[in-house]
Amino acid sequence: MAQHNAFYAQSGGVTAVINASACGVIEACRQAPDQIGKVYAGHNGIIGALTEDLIDVTQESDESIAALRHTPGGAFGSCRYKLKDIDTHRAQYERLIEVFKAHDIRYFFYNGGGDSADTCLKVSQLSEKLGYPLTAIHVPKTVDNDLPITDNSPGFGSVAKYIATSTLEASLDIASMCATSTKVFVLEVMGRHAGWIAAAGGLAGQAEGEPPHMIIFPEIPFNRKAAMARVEESVKQFGYCVIVVSEGARYEDGTFLADAGNTDAFGHRQLGGVAPTLAGMIKQDLGYKYHWAVADYLQRAARHLASKTDVEQAYAVGREAVTLALAGKNAMMPAIRRISQSPYQWDVISAPLSQVANQEKFMPRDFISENGFGITQPCRDYLSPLIQGEDFPPFENGLPKVAKLKLAKVERKLPTFTL
Repeated sequence: MAQHNAFYAQSGGVTAVINASACGVIEACRQAPDQIGKVYAGHNGIIGALTEDLIDVTQESDESIAALRHTPGGAFGSCRYKLKDIDTHRAQYERLIEVFKAHDIRYFFYNGGGDSADTCLKVSQLSEKLGYPLTAIHVPKTVDNDLPITDNSPGFGSVAKYIATSTLEASLDIASMCATSTKVFVLEVMGRHAGWIAAAGGLAGQAEGEPPHMIIFPEIPFNRKAAMARVEESVKQFGYCVIVVSEGARYEDGTFLADAGNTDAFGHRQLGGVAPTLAGMIKQDLGYKYHWAVADYLQRAARHLASKTDVEQAYAVGREAVTLALAGKNAMMPAIRRISQSPYQWDVISAPLSQVANQEKFMPRDFISENGFGITQPCRDYLSPLIQGEDFPPFENGLPKVAKLKLAKVERKLPTFTL
């Protein structure tokens, strides 16, 4: 088989383990020298391909690539840039193929969430129409855990571990001070449409009455009267109330509690902070002293507290993406399959992108308690294995040691392209 080059790019919000997937892809490519020559990375995701801003990963040492496994962020730069439909933005897709042709790229690995799966599928379809032999494989990643088919999304387990830990630790703080100070603590977590991350906060409490006392999911319409009654009940019964709220919490009519009024590059509504909004309601309706926190980037950057399961799965789907490509599979995504619950066992299967793109997986109703404010045992059973194990990064001078890459640029061969 002739040797050709590969392209890898990261897309959308990063995770604590997306670089572990990059490590898996690159190491697997290096172990197939007869089929894969150089590996190029797109600088800042798909934008790097469009503008021919490529990084020569071949110049990175094996040690640097291995260090990606314990480095958070997006090592090659990511972006929120969604390619539109082929009919009206055909020039962008044709530009991608031109860049791939110019650099003899026949393998396309796109590491991202649902929108990235859609892009990967479209690139695959157009390359086929234009008669260019490109194998496109989507590498799953999203903290939101909303990709279909795969049992869970790489990146989620580590966020879940961080949120469960933070909820537990903050709850002990509030409990120790509630007699004379703060009565209510609100933790805002990511999750625009799906409440998986908020649900993970529920792992902090094991027995009845243990915090969090209330979880607010996007899947359950927010009722202010019922929520305030729950807060008041918790404070009276336990002395305090800990709340985990998803950024995507919304009213019955679909309006977000914290809609900032504009949209991001993917067309999603920008959310403006549901924690202070909810805390303001509590102050207005109940008069309790409160504190709130927004986990924000901390939850998806906390590689020091990553789940060992998550790291292993992120690396595995990266390697499997290359295996699929070399086997001639196209427009596919490696997906995690749960083989057994106890003991927890999993493997990696393949899923067609036509069944992944533009699909979202929401929390099943039976994962949410009847009153809508907690998680059930089936949910706990699903979540618990995903946060198991520790995979601490090496430390140096008291801080995590991270990969330092050369990020050597590839010489451009084509005219400048304007986005």
